[in-house]
Amino acid sequence: MSRRSAFTLVELLVVVAAIGLLAGLVSAGAFAAREAARTAACASNLRQLAAAALTYAGEHRGQFPWGMRVENGEMACWDFVVGADGKPRPGLLWKHIPDAGAGQVLQCPSFVGGEANWRGDPFTGYNYNCSYVGKVEGDPGDRAAPALLGQIEDPARTALFGDGQYAGGANKFMRAPVRDKAFDGSGNAIREAGTQGFRHRGRTNVAFCDGHVETLAKPYRRGDEGFVSAGCGFLSPDNSLYSLAK
Repeated sequence: MSRRSAFTLVELLVVVAAIGLLAGLVSAGAFAAREAARTAACASNLRQLAAAALTYAGEHRGQFPWGMRVENGEMACWDFVVGADGKPRPGLLWKHIPDAGAGQVLQCPSFVGGEANWRGDPFTGYNYNCSYVGKVEGDPGDRAAPALLGQIEDPARTALFGDGQYAGGANKFMRAPVRDKAFDGSGNAIREAGTQGFRHRGRTNVAFCDGHVETLAKPYRRGDEGFVSAGCGFLSPDNSLYSLAK
């Protein structure tokens, strides 16, 4: 009786293919697990940013922090202050973020830095609703200061922070898609640069004014934006998820 002591070529190819398939499945599963962990970490960061902004408002007669303004000759933003030496240092919300470290909380783990971050600030990947909640000093619009807590009619449906990104790279000022001269009369280029990055497997994280975080799946584009890339977009086709009044 004869006994085979080796694989045939066909059998060997089948084994190699099976190993390759299993390796691919393991690799895909590991990638999905890593991305899920990053999405969860990002959501936790945004939740802490929302809590910090609400704490700030509680200490400032109900007024949310400025998106950006000049204070004592320095450019003070919600995340960083740019000093006279041109170097950024901790901004308005840092002292309200828990001991885990504001530098870590302000960084989306899935964001890869790029060009166009404002004034050379570190690339973080998060932006702040400056069309309605915060305020950038000098922006066109009738209002003169950030919103008050009492002005937000539906905090659970008003975006506060999110995964900021546009085709040119980073941005830190979230913008609503449609010009509203009473609040934010900025031109198209400013609003188009204030879109969200749908970088968590095609989704984007958003912290709302009541402190909860959601992961949204559908980016909205009007079709005429010059800066909006395939991975970016607005949170709603109109200003409904940005505006104070519902």
